[in-house]
Amino acid sequence: MRSLFEPVLFGPMVLRNRVFMAPLTRNRANADGVPSELAVQYYAQRASAGLIITEATQISPMGKGYINTPGIHSPEQIVAWRRIVDAVHENCGRIFLQLWHVGRISHSSLLPNNAHPVAPSAIRADSQTFIATGRAQVSEPVGLTRVGIKETLADYRSAAHNAKEAGFDGVEIHAANGYLIDQFLHTGSNQRRDLYGGSALNRVRFLAEVTEEVLGVWGEKRVGVRVSPTGTFNDMHDENLTETFSAAIELLNNYRIGYL
Repeated sequence: MRSLFEPVLFGPMVLRNRVFMAPLTRNRANADGVPSELAVQYYAQRASAGLIITEATQISPMGKGYINTPGIHSPEQIVAWRRIVDAVHENCGRIFLQLWHVGRISHSSLLPNNAHPVAPSAIRADSQTFIATGRAQVSEPVGLTRVGIKETLADYRSAAHNAKEAGFDGVEIHAANGYLIDQFLHTGSNQRRDLYGGSALNRVRFLAEVTEEVLGVWGEKRVGVRVSPTGTFNDMHDENLTETFSAAIELLNNYRIGYL
C-alpha cells in the first residue's frame, strides 16, 4: 500500500497522496446557507487527504433540499467558503466544491416563497427529506420549462464562478443519487417529450449542458463529475441502465474532464 501515500499528478496539480475524501452532507450550515465556523475546523482537520470533495452545496435557493445545507450563491456564502478553503490550503491540502441541485428531492418549506420543487417532469418521488420539524415526504414538483432549464444552467455557471472566487482548486458536478441531473438521466423520473427527454442521447443533454457551463469557467482537468449508474436512492429507476449510462460516459469522455 506504499503507493497510497505517494504524490499523484492530477491535471495541473500535484496531490500529496492518493487519499480522496468523498462528499459528506453535514447539515451544519446556518439557516441562510452560510457555512458555520465549525466547518472551518472540520475541513482543516481533514486537509491531509490528497483531495477533499466538499459536502454537496446548492447552486441556488431553488437547489436546496435539506435543512441547514450550505450554498454557493450569495456573497456571505462565498466569504465563509473562502475561510474554509484558506484553512485547507494553510494545511497544504486541496479542495473541490461539489455543485448541487436537488431537483424534486425537496420540500416547499425549504424553498423561496414556499415554491414547488422543480424537476424534469412533474413526478413526485417516493422519498423523504429533513425540514425544520424533522423528516418529511418530499413535495410535489413542477416540470422545468425550457426557460427554467436555461435559468438553471445559468445558476450552475454562476455557482462555478463563485467557487473560483472562494479560492477552490476545482469543482465536482453532482450528477448522482437521484438529484436534478440524475433525474434527467433516468427514464423513471424523465418523461419529457422535447429535446431533453425520450432517447438516451436526449436525456444526457442536460448533463452535457451543465458540464459545458462549468468547463467554461474552470477549464479541463479542474472539473469532476459524479454519477451513480446502479443507484436507486431517492426513488430512481431506468428502463435500460446500460444504454443510459453508456451514453453519459461517452459524452463525458469527449469533454476530457478531470475525473469521472
